[in-house]
Amino acid sequence: MANENNNAEEVVEDLRDEISEQAQALVNDLEHGDKEAFLDGFADLHGYDRGQFYLNLPSQLRQQVIDWLTPSEMAEVFDEMPVDDDTKPDELLKEMSPQYAAEMLDQMYTDNSVDMLEELSGHDLRMYLSLMPEQDAKSIRELLNYDDETAGSLMSHDYIAISETDTIPEAMQAVKVAAKEAEQITYIYVLNADEKLVGVVSLRSLMLADDSLELKDIMDTNLIAVGPDEDQEEVAHIMADYNFSSLPVVENDKLLGIIMVDDIVDVIGDEATEDYSRLAGVDVESGDDNPLKAAFKRLPWLIGLIFLGMGTASVIDGFNGLVATAPILAVFISLITGTAGNAGTQSLAVAVRKLAFKSTTNVWKMLLNEILIGCVIGIVAGLTIFTVVTVWKHNVLLGLAVGLAMGIAILVANVAGAFIPLIMDAIHVDPAVASGPFISTLSDLTSVLIYFNIAGLFIHLFGAI
Repeated sequence: MANENNNAEEVVEDLRDEISEQAQALVNDLEHGDKEAFLDGFADLHGYDRGQFYLNLPSQLRQQVIDWLTPSEMAEVFDEMPVDDDTKPDELLKEMSPQYAAEMLDQMYTDNSVDMLEELSGHDLRMYLSLMPEQDAKSIRELLNYDDETAGSLMSHDYIAISETDTIPEAMQAVKVAAKEAEQITYIYVLNADEKLVGVVSLRSLMLADDSLELKDIMDTNLIAVGPDEDQEEVAHIMADYNFSSLPVVENDKLLGIIMVDDIVDVIGDEATEDYSRLAGVDVESGDDNPLKAAFKRLPWLIGLIFLGMGTASVIDGFNGLVATAPILAVFISLITGTAGNAGTQSLAVAVRKLAFKSTTNVWKMLLNEILIGCVIGIVAGLTIFTVVTVWKHNVLLGLAVGLAMGIAILVANVAGAFIPLIMDAIHVDPAVASGPFISTLSDLTSVLIYFNIAGLFIHLFGAI
């Protein structure tokens, strides 16, 4: 197995080296003005590599590529580009003439061109739309009107839809014609006389069907679809659950568009990043390199946690007399609070993930499960620290107090880490907002209360610790 992994890594590295060599050769072709050699080599690159190659070129060489590629050929390059802070669509489009850019945007798949146009100012957006064919511009405007992070904002109009009364040969011919513009031909959507979606046919089923049949004879009427206002995260769950490569978007049974799996992969990445940001209490996607602005974005959470942490400080201050009686207690405060905080954060991460993937069907079962996990972890950790403290300090009562406090603190933190996200989800607040720093700080407060109350009880019962 190790040899297979090594071989796979070598193959990947060889491919990267080969692409790097091709890229260097293409740069040389650009610099020497060898158009034919460049076009041949550029066409040999994978679509993703063409996009990355273009993005990494200096502006003057990108201008040369623009001069040599038609808007239709450039559309294929831009279809493979991610739209993010690093891409800067407005700057890339301004390197082209307005007419060239508009024609390129029109030739792109509609969902990809919409993603780019969303990043533009109102003036630039109106300019490019005014230069497109009226029907295409109207189609893009419709998509731009949908709220971000909804099914409508993700969908594309580049699909194949055929009448249910078409025969199999007629349907095959229609697919051949429409396939030139469609983003995918895996599924063919079937419409009735009222233009309503009534079924779907896979390309495989279409190819294997008898020529004497009509489309309605072989279509699957068990449709899974979403509305245009459906949240993108729910769309991602549906496509993952049903293993779809595309999903229809309908309104009043009318087919509005389809969502492709490549867009859902991006959504899953975005949602995971968003959840991680909230768990950490910071925007990890922020492209702002200004230290001052970045600091002010992080400060609200930290200031809030300072005030919550003051609660912990106040509790410790309230037990000054106890610490004065048994100073050794101060040694183990950070150990107990830190361990409980880690346990709470682990429980929080599990709860948020289950909620994100809608896998928490029984709240009480989940809570019971976390209680049992907390008990097991608490017992093992408590016994461990009891043994260590007893041997280290030669004090059984101290070891018992610290071990018992740690076990109970872990149990409480575990339950809190699972329970707080459930409460937040129930009141329709994003559970990821119950961030790791928040749970850790809350665990500090509860752990200190548990620890000093147990220590105080031991001193009261035994007169010393």
